Amino acid sequence: MADIFTLTNKTTGDSIDLNLREATAGPAALEISALYKEKGILAFDPGFVSTASCESAITYIDGDHGILRYRGYPIEQLAEKSNFLEVAYLLIHGELPSTEELSAFEEIIVHHTMIKETMRNLFDGFHYNAHPMSVMIGVVGSLSSFYHDSLDIHDPRHREISAHRMIAKMPTIAAACYKHSASEPIMYPQNNLDYCGNFLHMMFSTPCEPYVPDQIAIDALNLLFILHADHEQNASTSTVRLAGSSGANPFACIASGIASLWGPAHGGANEAVLTMLEEIGDVSNIDKYIARAKDKNDPFRLMGFGHRVYRNFDPRATIIRKMCHEVLDKLADGNNPMFELALKLEEVALKDEYFIQRKLYPNVDFYSGIIYRALNIPTDMFTVMFAIARTVGWVAHWSEMIADPQQRISRPRQLYTGARERNYVPIDKR
Repeated sequence: MADIFTLTNKTTGDSIDLNLREATAGPAALEISALYKEKGILAFDPGFVSTASCESAITYIDGDHGILRYRGYPIEQLAEKSNFLEVAYLLIHGELPSTEELSAFEEIIVHHTMIKETMRNLFDGFHYNAHPMSVMIGVVGSLSSFYHDSLDIHDPRHREISAHRMIAKMPTIAAACYKHSASEPIMYPQNNLDYCGNFLHMMFSTPCEPYVPDQIAIDALNLLFILHADHEQNASTSTVRLAGSSGANPFACIASGIASLWGPAHGGANEAVLTMLEEIGDVSNIDKYIARAKDKNDPFRLMGFGHRVYRNFDPRATIIRKMCHEVLDKLADGNNPMFELALKLEEVALKDEYFIQRKLYPNVDFYSGIIYRALNIPTDMFTVMFAIARTVGWVAHWSEMIADPQQRISRPRQLYTGARERNYVPIDKR
């Protein structure tokens, strides 16, 4: 039997009993739906920092202890032993695939990577210097007009087909966004390449000469995509769920998630790291900027350090740090001052008591931005890279929500603090 909590108004003595919902891991949740129905009172929680917006079995995060698990599997194990498409299968289906299931899944994804020729023409309608994220929002949203034959969200098979299409086509669309901004020909996918190698091919190859992706680049992307595949009920995932609750088609929902991800407080964090490094400029300036970061009256902040969810350390950063150093050792120019600056800043911050006491360790955004720069991916494509990986999580959450028989349209309430009722005054008497 569930525990019951009694809330009592100390002024009136009025009370209400609320059921406690237990979690398989992490904090329990009070069911407060009866609070308004029975007492006419709303719960007030700006930013939903203490409110469970849904019930989910996909991802678990314990920010105090640096824990991230996909379907129960620690992110450290998946990063070491798995690959991105296997993780995608896990997030969508709930279990790790057999050899045959993974092979079939990979083949399906490979054969869905192409986009319609008429869709390729859409890119010509965008301004030559449009931000790749703005292009991606428009193109992804248009997918429903190309695949309207399988948009019955209540048909499990249609949901599965839509999930396959989104995961397969997102790298193709992302690479095409870059090619458009670079005024280069959009490249077709190659079915003989793996997921990450194919993306690099579409990004950097041209019709003029062959291109062979470096294996360390493929490995780095694979790892980053695993680490970014899902992160529970973050802003963009919640946006996808909110849009999906109305019955909107999956492509429109994913486009809404991309729009939310574009915000600098969400998906733009690794871009901010590069901007910060450019502002610092040189290793000789580190001490000055470290002092500024400690000054409460100075607006300067060290970007890529600390995390809203992880109060101890970001487990993804621990994993990606080693890969970051491997990428820099192999692919980066040894005389590149940007990378020298980043590594020195990391070294100083990890030894400084101010940052150690406040647990302001480098997070995944600090290292991912450096890796993307070393792979020659333009800064305005960083959030696009995030979107490629996070599409898997969005699709998994959307599918989970639609399949829930208790699913209802999301309708947050508000605490109204505007004017009380008043009468209209004719304009000549105001």
